[in-house]
Amino acid sequence: MGQGASKIFGKLFSKKEVRILMVGLDAAGKTTILYKLMLGEVVTTVPTIGFNVETVEYKNINFTVWDVGGQDSIRPLWRHYYQNTDALIYVIDSADLEPKRIEDAKNELHTLLGEDELRDAALLVFANKQDLPKAMSTTDLTERLGLQELKKRDWYIQPTCARSGDGLYQGLDWLSDYIFDKKNKKKGKKR
Repeated sequence: MGQGASKIFGKLFSKKEVRILMVGLDAAGKTTILYKLMLGEVVTTVPTIGFNVETVEYKNINFTVWDVGGQDSIRPLWRHYYQNTDALIYVIDSADLEPKRIEDAKNELHTLLGEDELRDAALLVFANKQDLPKAMSTTDLTERLGLQELKKRDWYIQPTCARSGDGLYQGLDWLSDYIFDKKNKKKGKKR
């Protein structure tokens, strides 16, 4: 009797390990988001050359977040981080209205989503810097990034402000719900 209860509580309260790849163009706010989630505060950052990796605990899930630099010269290296990725967080600077940057962001996103190793990864888009004047809405970004074209991919776009933390946990809520739903669907298929 005690062992049965122990197993049930173990399943209910055990932490799920999730590997997340966080990418986006340079200066989108990836590192600021990572450390806001991890430390609860804004830290001074410099452009990421290489990567930062941290574990963020949220809702009984240990998110191992790989924040990979977004400079043009570093983007070809993103592919080295794809293996075993459960979810992709794509960060975009909503206030960067330069048409070439938006087109680059769209092209990089669709290139990522075409990679075989990421075919089962959920996509969470953080539409960052919503606090800035003239920031694009999530509706506008959905269209400009071509998210509505994604037919075989679960995705969600969340307006965020990395500096204040607005929207970050709502995005993680979607991601954690998605992960638990996916886990439960797999269990149901095994029966």
